Amino acid sequence: MDTQLIQPTVWDRVTAAFTSARDWLDERGKAAWLIAMILGFIFVWPVGLGILAYMIWSKRMFGCRYHRNRRDNGVDAQAFAPTGNAAFDAYRAETLKRLEDEHREFLDFLQKLREARDKAEFDQFMQQRGTEG
Repeated sequence: MDTQLIQPTVWDRVTAAFTSARDWLDERGKAAWLIAMILGFIFVWPVGLGILAYMIWSKRMFGCRYHRNRRDNGVDAQAFAPTGNAAFDAYRAETLKRLEDEHREFLDFLQKLREARDKAEFDQFMQQRGTEG
């Protein structure tokens, strides 16, 4: 029995290269796409035109990035979709509301700590200024 290793074709290698370049640019955002397009126009204008066409076709040009369909700010968009289990959905909504309230209270607490630290630093500055003068 003759076993051969399957070698990737040239088309497979080119597709893999374009896919990795696309993913690399997606990780860096819209600015990276614009810079790549501008450099493409400067050095080889058909490349810049191709990038522009791809950005318009894939909706990367107008802020609808590839990752936004799958994730929004690191949160899976499907995580908040109803599951069909009313008890679980109610529990999840209640838990999320409680966590949001705790988060808001924590941010308020941090703000008060910052204000107290700033006031202490200012009072110390005023005290040092008063003793120096």
